[in-house]
This record gives sequence, C-alpha cells and structure tokens, in this order.
Amino acid sequence: MTYVSGFVIPVPNDRKEDYRKMAEEAAAMFRDFGALEMMEAWGEDVRDGTVTDFRRAVQAHEGETVVFSWIVWPDRETADAAEKRMEADDRMKPPEDAPFDMTRMIYGGFAPIFQMGRKGADT
Repeated sequence: MTYVSGFVIPVPNDRKEDYRKMAEEAAAMFRDFGALEMMEAWGEDVRDGTVTDFRRAVQAHEGETVVFSWIVWPDRETADAAEKRMEADDRMKPPEDAPFDMTRMIYGGFAPIFQMGRKGADT
C-alpha cells in the first residue's frame, strides 16, 4: 500500500522561484530513492482559522506563504529506507541561503485510508 510523506512550510513570497527550483532538484533525488510522485503546492487560499490554521501551525510571518507538499512512496518500507539514505546524502543538506526556515516545517508520514480519482488506487 502506498505511503505519503507530508510537509507544511512557510516560504518568503520573494523566494517562491528559489523554492520551486530547489524542489525540482530535490524531486530527482526523491525519485532516485523510490518516490512515485511529489507535489509542491503554493498557498493561494490559506484562511485564518478560529482555533488553529496552516499559518499558525508553521508560525508564518508577514510576507510568507504556506507551502503544502507531499511525496508518494510505493510503501512505508521504501519511505523508511529513503529517509535513512537521505541522512547520509549531501544533497539533503539545505544550502546556507535556503529559501525557507526549516525549523518551522511540520512533517509526518501517513498511510492512506481512502483515495479517489487516481487510477490504480490501492484503497
């Protein structure tokens, strides 16, 4: 069964293209590690919540946009093996001028329980 690594991160608005380029380069590495697909989604309609919301979750500052992204793996075993490989891979080291503040990123691994619209869905 597929497995999903999900991420939410604040990115300065003026670094959008830098972030997109970095994500494009990272995608090749994730593919090498077995990823099936990757999505980076720039916040267009990220609303303020009453109790919590995406912006508060990552402590987004004025002038930052929330990016919601995910990587789909064939299974958890592939994702776990990729994580171990990434720890030793120099390509995973963020550049000193990284277009985001990694300390405010939230992430986790998820097992799909329902999927609609994708050919070959296994749930």
